[in-house]
Amino acid sequence: MYKYIRRGVWTRTELLSRGAWNDTHSECRRKSICFSPIHTWRTQNLIAQLFTRTLLRRNPHTSKCFISSHVRSRQLPNSFPVLDGAIQPIHRHVYEANFRNSTSCHARYSECMEKVRKGGGDNAVLRHTQRNKKLLVWDRLRQLLDGEDFLELSPFAGLGMPYGDVPLAGCVTGVGKISGLWCVFIANDATVKGGTAYPITVKKQLRAQDVAIQNHLPCVYLVDSGGGFLPLQAELFPDKNHGGRTFYNEAIMSAMKIPQVAVVCGSCTAGGAYIPTMAEETVMVERIGTIFLGGPPLVKAATGEEVTSEELGGARLHAEVSGCVDHFSAKEQEAYECARNIITTLNFELPLEDLSEDQDPLYSSSELHGLAPRDYTHTLDIKLIVSRLTDGSRFQEFKALYGTTLVTGFARIEGHLVGVVANNGKLTYEAALKGSHFVQLCDQRGIPLIFLQNTPPYSAVTGTLSQAEINTNRLKAQASMMSAVACASTPKITVVIGGCYGGESYAMCGRSFDPNFLFLWPNARVAAVGPEHSEELSKWAEPEVTLKEKNQMKKRLEEESSAFYSSGRVWDDGVILPKDTRKVLDKCLRIIKQQDYQLTKGIQSSPVLRM
Repeated sequence: MYKYIRRGVWTRTELLSRGAWNDTHSECRRKSICFSPIHTWRTQNLIAQLFTRTLLRRNPHTSKCFISSHVRSRQLPNSFPVLDGAIQPIHRHVYEANFRNSTSCHARYSECMEKVRKGGGDNAVLRHTQRNKKLLVWDRLRQLLDGEDFLELSPFAGLGMPYGDVPLAGCVTGVGKISGLWCVFIANDATVKGGTAYPITVKKQLRAQDVAIQNHLPCVYLVDSGGGFLPLQAELFPDKNHGGRTFYNEAIMSAMKIPQVAVVCGSCTAGGAYIPTMAEETVMVERIGTIFLGGPPLVKAATGEEVTSEELGGARLHAEVSGCVDHFSAKEQEAYECARNIITTLNFELPLEDLSEDQDPLYSSSELHGLAPRDYTHTLDIKLIVSRLTDGSRFQEFKALYGTTLVTGFARIEGHLVGVVANNGKLTYEAALKGSHFVQLCDQRGIPLIFLQNTPPYSAVTGTLSQAEINTNRLKAQASMMSAVACASTPKITVVIGGCYGGESYAMCGRSFDPNFLFLWPNARVAAVGPEHSEELSKWAEPEVTLKEKNQMKKRLEEESSAFYSSGRVWDDGVILPKDTRKVLDKCLRIIKQQDYQLTKGIQSSPVLRM
């Protein structure tokens, strides 16, 4: 601390006539910290942080960025070996084939993204903004979030469903910063089917709540929905993971001290009325926000009484009479400002941002476009991909000479220490044992795990006794790795860079094994077997299958195994471009880490009851 002052980091004006300095003396005495110019770096850093918080409390206009650039946590040096990520001429033809395939996948990605960004179409947007005088969902998020740099979840959800396309599944979900705090947001898009909830809508909302629960993130609901789509009520209402689970999760989250805030900026009809009333704090917008189980037409049909929406369930009624909402806003803009203010009251003590620059990879991330495998036969050494994701392309490999079809080791991504588990071929007996050992090692040390998944597209053939013995041993080793992955309490992030096939995908922390986040590259495939093996599969199942039926099966597997088919059904958290992988992993790691700064985490509690 003293060295910062001697070096002139803070001026006499910023010391506020030594007021903040004296307050820091008192705070250190209260915390029994030895205040001396001779102490360890850890104590010195703690005193520096206490002083900085005191300075900011006494003078809020002091530049946080200026201060935080000088107050940093000490980090052990990154002296891991540097990977050789150069693409050899002998592999150039594979790289180019992958690049052409990635270009095609990227075009489909752009086409799908353009489709979902249009929402319900031009007519629906016009009706929403002109007639109903409401903001579009993206405009709402711009006013709520600190910036547009957020992590959107499952943007392609709802495309290609049996009951037709439901762009964005009728809602936008993701994780963004509100008043400096990472929060999950669930925002209905009323331009899509009038905000009606389809089965895929419910699934997307439940996944967002799971992210909030697993990572202990505050949750903000922007409610503008007409309730469930009744023609599909059997797929929407009664089961465990159907609509009612949303309200169950709200109660559980409240008991876990996960804050929840709702902004009623449209209709909350039928089951949707429970979302704001079960949230801990609710803001409601006058004239456009309503909460009721049955609207005016239902009241008239049941009682013959004519009543307006505002009289039946408007903002003023619920703020003044029923007490269902806590904050009244005359305009939408005021509601989002109020929500931001509520978030500032949450009991989080975030560390000052470390503005130190992390070392970029030595190789360009744009080259990942040609390293994304077209299929399993076009897979290059996985270390070429790792070298384009890690800081300085450094990687401390674990058991480098054993089980080489699985690459494991330690690296840093944007300064975060992580353990990397990456497929480099079939998950053999030795590779599975190695993976099990490494996963348990990371769990013991509390190091987050990054799985780069590319599993083989076919099952093992058992033609001889020796093959049967090999497959049996491999099965046992894979089962051990599955147990290690399932029981590991450390955060897990999975990126499917190629194939996600069969049982090996479970050991690589597939969807069933509950990773904190799971993303796909556009070229990825998700299926029990690969499309190219459909003929072999049909031969064993039905020997008399015609050529036409074989082609039909292959075509169906081709379509149903694509990344976009998977993402449309919320089997993952979204399709990301290979060049964005490092940035997405950084966001996920920061989001996961935030729960460590909630002061009330772990204290037992009952849910907040409004009445």
